[in-house]
Order: sequence, then structure tokens, then C-alpha cells
Amino acid sequence: MGEARAFWVAAPGRGEVRTESLRAPEAGEVLVRATCSAVSRGTEVLVFAGRVPPSQFKAMRCPFQEGAFPAPVKYGYASVGVVAAGPPSLAGRRVFCLHPHQDRYVVPAGAVRLVPDAVDDRRAALAANMETAVNALWDGAPRVGDRIAVVGAGVVGSLVAALAARIPGARVELVDRNSARADLAAALGCRFAAPDAAAGEADLVFHASGAPEGLATALRIAGFEARIVELSWYGDRAVSAPLGEDFHAKRLAIVSSQVGAVAPARRARKSREQRLDLALALLADPGFDRLITGTCTLDALPATMARLAAAPGDALCQLVRYD
Repeated sequence: MGEARAFWVAAPGRGEVRTESLRAPEAGEVLVRATCSAVSRGTEVLVFAGRVPPSQFKAMRCPFQEGAFPAPVKYGYASVGVVAAGPPSLAGRRVFCLHPHQDRYVVPAGAVRLVPDAVDDRRAALAANMETAVNALWDGAPRVGDRIAVVGAGVVGSLVAALAARIPGARVELVDRNSARADLAAALGCRFAAPDAAAGEADLVFHASGAPEGLATALRIAGFEARIVELSWYGDRAVSAPLGEDFHAKRLAIVSSQVGAVAPARRARKSREQRLDLALALLADPGFDRLITGTCTLDALPATMARLAAAPGDALCQLVRYD
């Protein structure tokens, strides 16, 4: 079948594109020719920097990862492509797969999900982030008329805010230090506020900034007996939180949300495959194109990852294209 090319973290802070042999698919497998993939910036930058703590080496493995943390490791989980060989029902179909950044790959047919006709390849690459957002909403259990705050207007935070804004009567405020995110918030149907101007008394707060300061903001703006859903993953970084002040007086609850398992509220009724199918279907909204702010080739990905790790700037979703 020739060769495939893939992105590897060769050492903490250094990436490279490697060539590997590609075998022919066997019965029940598919050969996928990638069209694009997305960098899940929060997690992948930590992986790129070698900041996965040893206690999480097993939990942080992605489905088709090769190598081991901290490096060398082939990591990623947001690939879109076309089935070039496989069962007749899938041949020629567009699919999403939780696969690292690679131009061609062979996986079990059950590992790919069909991309709906209404979702283009670029938006389909957001499926892993949308799946995280869906799980967060299931963990947060927002209700009609809730005052909802989302701290951190990155890709995941923006997707959470957009979904929450569709709840009847909900007032959703997207909170971020970057005032340029105000236009994005408006396009997603949300209010926007800087951290020091965020409205208080929120019934539900999602924290997705990846910074301890964002968690402090989430605690400050939460109302009495509110729930704070923590979506940020800090890798090996120690995080302090202001659990003095009125944390106890307001009887606040902090719960974690992580996409590796279906939220308990839906676990008995929804499989991971159903959750991913839902995420793909939700991406039919062309408004989510606003979250794609950069595109590079596979050859440029090592330099792009180094830049994202050092100075991400206003970057949201970085796409890798395979020509």
C-alpha cells in the first residue's frame, strides 16, 4: 500500500513528520485518505510540551496513538477523510475518526463515523471538541431560563456557549480576557464580558479557560448553590483556587467534565458512538466556521505546534490540510 506520513512529537517541544509503511486493509477494516485534521489546542499543546503527568499516561492515550509519553509519540484525535478502500457501504464516504495527524491510515471500520451531508470537512474536524461540549452540557444539566456563564472563549468554551444559548429562556454570557471575542459571542447568540465585568449570580458556570485565574472568575460569578463545571485540563501544572471567601457560604459545587467517559446523566442511554454522531450532526450550523482561524500543511505542522505552544495569540481551531 506504499507509505503514509504522520506528525510525531519527537521530543518535548519538538515535532517532526515521519514516514511509515502502510499495510493493506483486511476484512472489516478501512483505508482512509485524510482531507483535514484539527489540532485540539489545549490538550495537544500540553502533549507537545511534554507536560502529561506520569499518573495520566494511561488515561491520556488516544485511540490510535503510537509511541509513549512524553515522547516520541504520535498523538491526535480529530481526523476527517474519505474511505479509499473497505466495505462497499463505506467506500467513497466521508468519515470522521479519532486518529492522529496522518495523511493515510488503516483502522477498523467501526472506528469511523459517517459525516452528515450538511457538514463540510472543515467543520467536521471540530467533532472531537463538539463531543466535549455535548458531554459538558450533560454534566452541567442546564435548565430552561438559567443564567449561564462560560469562562474561556476558546473552541470548547465557545461551543458550550453556543449550545447553551439554544436553551429557551437561557441567558448565556461568554467571558474572556480577549475583547476580540465579543463579535464571536454575538454570532453564537451570547452576551460577552471581560472577567472584571462579568455578571454575577450565575445558576451554572462552565470553566474552559485553562488558567487558574479563569477558575477564580468562575467561583466569583457563581450564584448561591450554583454548579461550576470544570472543563480545563492543566496537565502537570499545580492549580490554586480561592476556596475561602464565600465558596462555602454560597454552597458551591465544582464538578469535572471529561470526554473520555459519557456523562453519568446519559451513560445508561447513550454510547460514545451515539455521542459522536450527535456532535457531528450539530456541526451542520455554518456559524461554527468562525472557530476555524488557521490552516497549515502537514509539513508545516511541527513549526505551527511550536508557535501555538509559545505564543498562540488569537488562535482558535488550527486545521491541518492534506493535499
